[in-house]
Amino acid sequence: MNNLIGKKAPNFIANGVTKNKIIKNFNFKKQIKNKYIILFFYPKDFSLICPTELHALQEFYEEFKIRNVEVIGVSTDSEYTHLAWEKIKKEDGGIMGIEYPLISDINKTISYNYGVLSGELFIEENELIAKGELISYRGLFFIDKERIIRHQLINDVHIDRNINEILRIIDAWQYYEKYGELCPANWNKGGSNNNK
Repeated sequence: MNNLIGKKAPNFIANGVTKNKIIKNFNFKKQIKNKYIILFFYPKDFSLICPTELHALQEFYEEFKIRNVEVIGVSTDSEYTHLAWEKIKKEDGGIMGIEYPLISDINKTISYNYGVLSGELFIEENELIAKGELISYRGLFFIDKERIIRHQLINDVHIDRNINEILRIIDAWQYYEKYGELCPANWNKGGSNNNK
């Protein structure tokens, strides 16, 4: 796993989907100006627990927007698979109603550059060999307005993330930016361990 904390978030240009429309050549660097970013990776469309996480992020979407945070999802599926999944109702295992963009990492380069690609690629006797499934782990990156990665979390494909903890991380970073004060263990916005 790459440690990307304090480094510039790798740029990418890829196709994706947003609000039931295919977007061509989504340019990460150009799309995120003057915003904080939650960039998250998930293993597969049409899987068992991935839709629960995507819907959980959608439920808190207004909270992200209040904090000037753009949410962007990435998986190694194609934009056409994303689009088909967006057209299926939640109760049928789909993600209808998701408002944030989902990017296609069909070439696996985005996942690789962020250090979340599972499996291995190597060359043996002039043949390209894949060992294991080349999908994304559940990676999550909080990126500031200067495109610097301030938080990263990478889980195995079997373990989902906690949305409240993601919001706490965002609040802590924005508090630090505003007041220049460190946030101790178990810090929460407006909590008793908060000086402001």
